[in-house]
Amino acid sequence: MKTLAVTCGDAAGIGPELAVRAMGVPPETWGARLAVYGGAGLLRRVAGFAGLAWPDGVAVVAPGEAWPENGHVVVSGDDDAAVESATPGRVQAVCGERALAWVRAAVRDVLSGRARALVTAPVNKLSMRMAGAEFPGHTELLAHLTGVPWGDVRMMFWSERLRVVLETIHVPLAEAPRMLDRAHLARTIRMAAAAAGPRVGVLALNPHAGEGGMFGREELEILEPAIAEARAGGLDVSGPLVPDTAFCWLGQGGDSPHDVWVAMHHDQGLIPFKMAAFHEGVNVTLGLPFIRTSPDHGTAFDLAWQGRANPGSFFAAIRLAAPA
Repeated sequence: MKTLAVTCGDAAGIGPELAVRAMGVPPETWGARLAVYGGAGLLRRVAGFAGLAWPDGVAVVAPGEAWPENGHVVVSGDDDAAVESATPGRVQAVCGERALAWVRAAVRDVLSGRARALVTAPVNKLSMRMAGAEFPGHTELLAHLTGVPWGDVRMMFWSERLRVVLETIHVPLAEAPRMLDRAHLARTIRMAAAAAGPRVGVLALNPHAGEGGMFGREELEILEPAIAEARAGGLDVSGPLVPDTAFCWLGQGGDSPHDVWVAMHHDQGLIPFKMAAFHEGVNVTLGLPFIRTSPDHGTAFDLAWQGRANPGSFFAAIRLAAPA
């Protein structure tokens, strides 16, 4: 049976609870068994706080140790004892340090072929920064660990109803316009089409799609040439589309006019996406040498270890990765 590597994310968030819940689902139901990277002591403590029974048949193995042929496993090392006394709902450097370590270990095992794909629970960017990480998020960290240039990976948010790819990711809004580049955007459009379908809707950056340059020249100088290049390559690309009307169909009960949308900055794409599919949405990293999925939400510190975390998005991330 194929194996999915699953990381617990920030120990003080809802990731450990989601991992315990996922291990409570039989491998046959997932179509894969889970190798969960996180402290076994932490996971048992979180299960107790959350009122969850410890799943039957879960083996605990040390990093590098052979895995049993069947059943879910927890990959837990001596260093993981450091987070067993973590405080839920608080930013802590130790949680960032272990979250980084779990991702590194999981990536090594996926690259070596021990696991087929990677599913990551949410991390807290500040706790990772406190632990010395130089990366603003999972996407950039995974690019580094796999040797892929940052400019060659993209974030796609997937659901049955709506799919969105981001042109810029974790940057201040003021920097997003300065980061737009014709060649980069043309590649984003091609990657979006390859991942989700040939009909691509490209959102404008400025109000009224720039109004012929009155409200900004990015549409004229960057977006339109990139769209023309993608069309010349045979893709069915529309845009630049006025952002404030592009998603009216969501409120009208209709179907998306495009297979996938390309947004110029983080919130432009994620506000409509999370309105449409918050508990079913999946974050997919495009451009890596393996499949990586994640829920479309954060660590939810206010819900940590309480048995209240909605597993819908995390479970959707597992289901999407399982056929890999």
